[in-house]
Amino acid sequence: MAFAAETHLHADFLTGAIELAATDGARIVASASGGRTFDHVGLRDGDEVDLGGLVLWAWETPGHTGEHLAYLLLDGNRVLGVFTGGSLIVGAAARTDLAGPEHTEPLALAQYHSLRRLMALPDETAIWPSHGAGSFCSASPGAERTSTIGKEKISNPLLQLGDEETFVRRFLDSLGSFPPYFRRLAEINRGGPGLVGRARLEPLSAVHVLALLGDGAVLVDVRPAAAFAARHIPGAISIPLRPQFASWLGWLLDLDTTIVIVRDRDQDADEIVWQALKIGYESMAGELAEPWPGDLETIPMIAPGQIGDQAVLDVRQDGEYVSGHIPGAVHVELGELPGAPVPDEPFVVMCGHGERAMTAASLLARTGHRRLRVLNGGPEDWAKATGRQLEQGA
Repeated sequence: MAFAAETHLHADFLTGAIELAATDGARIVASASGGRTFDHVGLRDGDEVDLGGLVLWAWETPGHTGEHLAYLLLDGNRVLGVFTGGSLIVGAAARTDLAGPEHTEPLALAQYHSLRRLMALPDETAIWPSHGAGSFCSASPGAERTSTIGKEKISNPLLQLGDEETFVRRFLDSLGSFPPYFRRLAEINRGGPGLVGRARLEPLSAVHVLALLGDGAVLVDVRPAAAFAARHIPGAISIPLRPQFASWLGWLLDLDTTIVIVRDRDQDADEIVWQALKIGYESMAGELAEPWPGDLETIPMIAPGQIGDQAVLDVRQDGEYVSGHIPGAVHVELGELPGAPVPDEPFVVMCGHGERAMTAASLLARTGHRRLRVLNGGPEDWAKATGRQLEQGA
């Protein structure tokens, strides 16, 4: 018997457990207090699931969500590891503000006690979180995907905060912004999303795409930033295809927006569809399947040493900006950029590498900004190229 074990009502994505149950016969196990309305086995603290030689032992670890479970993987009496979900993650703990402001502080307190419970496990215990670097559920980014209890005791700054009050204050101060679609996915997951099946990108002619654009559709160009810079269809939004594609798609476009994809032929069409569907986007009309007959535009990319005294617009998250930025840079998070009062001035747009910056530049170009360049690199590259120091703080 195959199992799909849910640690919590995920906010990043729609649950895939329903699909696994339908296609592979997986038996879904999840928290009994989660209020899920689809077929599953509800577990409470201390319940066990026999995997046929190994055992999953459910531990209630509220914090990231109120109904959160961790699962210890046992071989007899020996703990092999723990699936920590969004409680303990590498170098951090997952955020507690997704259920609404009235629940944020109580859940942060619960997170403190859940972390202490997990810290009582043997140091050699492997931890397997569900959130890693790139997830906006994380209170801070982490480079590694897995860790051990012993490593986290030494390196996780949240575990160095000894009392409840200090933990809650520091933890809440560390929480940044998150995509607005996070607010709706938990309830969809509670009821169980529909099956994805084998959706695909339909090929569209240029004439058809023009008609769709006239009715309010949006072109989403998933090619690498450099390809978009070289030439792109006017009005297209650059969201390069990478692991964070779904998050930025959901952050920047409304759920009911009709989307037309522009991609390179070597980019996986199924991956594009999958990433969109896992956050609930079912309104992809298809992809442009022939050369564009109209004019194309460019947005130049420049090297870190070419900025000089040009004005810089930094679109990274607040925490990234505070930790080190080019002196004098204007700061607007990418997620806040639509509707932000950015003056129509010459800007070098930058992020950590160039992908988010190109997305930002494409959004600004849609509103009429034309004097834009994008930095091919990040602040550390600028510091290395110029020999100058980054500025810290807001």
